[in-house]
Formats: sequence, C-alpha cells, structure tokens
Amino acid sequence: MYMERIIVTVEADLEDLIEGFIVNRQLDTEKLHQAIAEDDFETIRIIGHTMKGIGSGYGFDFISILGAKIENSGIQQNKMAAEMALDMLNWYLGKIRTEIYGEG
Repeated sequence: MYMERIIVTVEADLEDLIEGFIVNRQLDTEKLHQAIAEDDFETIRIIGHTMKGIGSGYGFDFISILGAKIENSGIQQNKMAAEMALDMLNWYLGKIRTEIYGEG
C-alpha cells in the first residue's frame, strides 16, 4: 500500500544529527503518552516547550508548531488537546522523509 510522505529538506550541516533528533521525538511520544495517562501536565508542558524550541532549528517547523500545541495543553491542563497533538505527532513522525541540501 502506498503511503504519502512528507518531505523535510534539511541542511547538510545537520545531516548527522537528524536521526538522533527523530529518535528523540519518538521517545517524546512515549513520554507524552505516559504523562497524559498520569495527568502529568507539567511534563506535558516541558516536552512541548522543548519541541517548540528545537524543531525549526533542525528544519522541522511542524514539530515546533506541535510543540507549542503540546506546551499549551500542559499549561491549560487540557488532556484532550494533548492527546490530539500527540496523535498528530505520531502521524507526522510516521510520514516524514528527509532530503539533504547544501554541502556539509
């Protein structure tokens, strides 16, 4: 079955860091799932804040956008918003492929 991919263009200088960045975001999904289950809104806020701050720096603007949504859901203690953002993050991580541009 064909699945549409989301292509993210990344600077060559960051190429060696991208795999670790993606793995860390996948670990974030696990931490978020647990934090949501435990109503740990402070952890939700912190994870979201971190994602918001680093996503764009690696070329993943959508991760920064989702990070802001996750952070706000933690601040507002809105479990449904956190669950929706987590679903979007899981969907996004399952679809992205990176392309490298420039010289490293």
